Amino acid sequence: MDNSKTSDPAAPIVDVSSPVTLIGGGLVTEADLLLALERAPVLVAADGGAIPALAAGHVPQAVIGDFDSLPPGALARIPADRQFRIAEQDSTDFDKALRSISAPLILAVGFLGARLDHQLAALNVLVRHSDRPCLMLGPSEVVFHLPPVFEIALSPGDPVSLFPMRPVAGRSTGLEWPIDGLHFAPGDRVGTSNRALGPLRIDMAGPGMLVMLPRSAFDAAITALVRSPAVGSR
Repeated sequence: MDNSKTSDPAAPIVDVSSPVTLIGGGLVTEADLLLALERAPVLVAADGGAIPALAAGHVPQAVIGDFDSLPPGALARIPADRQFRIAEQDSTDFDKALRSISAPLILAVGFLGARLDHQLAALNVLVRHSDRPCLMLGPSEVVFHLPPVFEIALSPGDPVSLFPMRPVAGRSTGLEWPIDGLHFAPGDRVGTSNRALGPLRIDMAGPGMLVMLPRSAFDAAITALVRSPAVGSR
């Protein structure tokens, strides 16, 4: 028997005032899951992400997706009122989950470091839903969409890579190679392997820029994202 709920696309499935950990079915360790949960205690799974969550002893407060990656045994361990099926096949489970969460910050684990096509799709989703403050934790870096104004305390020499998913421009202070006057675009100019001089500020003229920082900047990035203005405030 399928007891899962069919979600209302007009309303968030998870609407909370505290940060959320969103777990996917890709490469994720128990240590990374614990790291995220210590900072974002509300656990939500994107479809097959429920499997590593259950394996680590955690029952997600919500499981969102089309459920094509969840075997019956895993579903049976999740209360029916925590199952939210979105049957359409035009978006990924990460997309379905991210757009269904309203929270001050989402820490995403299990979406980087496995299949390349899944990683690229996840990065695309970050830009499509740039109004959702989401920080992705990978094996060696953190990745997120740049808000209109972003300030972070980095150490001199920290790598800062900028990758445009749309044509976009901006200004910076605190980068070894400033981005002022540059025009970025997919298939054209990108900003790989820049370096921080110390505290960093980036002002973007529009949405579409992803930033990649070392894992050591995880907590600093969390603080910076929470303090940053929303994308809609441009």
